[in-house]
Amino acid sequence: MSDTTADKLPPNGAEQKSRKSFVFTQELIVAIAAAVLFVFFSLTLDNFLLPGNLVTLVRNVAVLGLLSLGMAVVVIGRGVDLSLVAVMAVSLTVAIVLANEGMGFAEALLVGLGFVVLVAVVLGFLVAYVEIPSIFATLAVASIVYGLGRGVIADLDVNNIPNGLDWFLFLGRGAIFGIPVSIWIFALTALVLYLFLRWTGIGRFIYALGDNLQTARITGIPVRPIIVLQYVISGVMAFLAGAVTAASVASMNMRIVNSTVIYDVLLVVVLGGIGLTGGRGGVRNVVVGTALIGLLLNAMTIMDISYTVQNLIKSAVLLLALVVDALLNPRDEQTAQQGDI
Repeated sequence: MSDTTADKLPPNGAEQKSRKSFVFTQELIVAIAAAVLFVFFSLTLDNFLLPGNLVTLVRNVAVLGLLSLGMAVVVIGRGVDLSLVAVMAVSLTVAIVLANEGMGFAEALLVGLGFVVLVAVVLGFLVAYVEIPSIFATLAVASIVYGLGRGVIADLDVNNIPNGLDWFLFLGRGAIFGIPVSIWIFALTALVLYLFLRWTGIGRFIYALGDNLQTARITGIPVRPIIVLQYVISGVMAFLAGAVTAASVASMNMRIVNSTVIYDVLLVVVLGGIGLTGGRGGVRNVVVGTALIGLLLNAMTIMDISYTVQNLIKSAVLLLALVVDALLNPRDEQTAQQGDI
């Protein structure tokens, strides 16, 4: 073998592993930043390490993480889902209203889940078959879902769950081995989704679809059904987040739809390192992004920073994250033709 040929061969496994160990990825940088911020806030904020605040932090991180997992699946497939928060709020409101009218709460939750799946299938159909850009389709569906929830399904913005549902409240207020149940739910869901994306054929199809839609279609991947499935998965994640939220406060407030939660979710996904061009990132990116943004939101609340200023800070961070994403994941010709998201 000539020296020239040997120079062209890829490095062996040991060399590749050695090189990778010295690479600072966006995921690693965000994880380090989250750890540094946790230590910094612990030393500088008097109320940060109080048990009550830590419980609140953990619960908020779990809800934000569940929503971000749903968003991540869609973004990996080169889309976006702006209906997540509306679906979360209205699906649980449906269940609560039915339960207050006499239906068993378990059955009411199933009806709420069925509502989520129906909305997700319609949304996926609009994106995959009608070929409406996902950003517009999901924004329109979010408005329709919220209008149904506030104008048809419920008379009030805030709806309380019936009494005697301690088993449900345990999801949001209970703990197992000293760890809040909401974190267990987030961890288990993250693990299942990680295995699904990395070790199943459908999961690999989602990455292939996000990487190059036309190539995925040519190779025989059922592109349209996969797109619909992405939104179903995203909707189920929103339903789980809604269940944790409702169980934490024994109610569901539909005014959350008009909050900035959806932008917090986008911030987690982009800052965590999932490229908007699709085909990149995974569950670990969501975990580190959720940890960082959860810490920032909690610290700003403790410091009594006004809601307007918080939005200003989050918007600036989101814009910076988008700029970094554009630099790290430049748009290709296919993305430009499709209008990206």
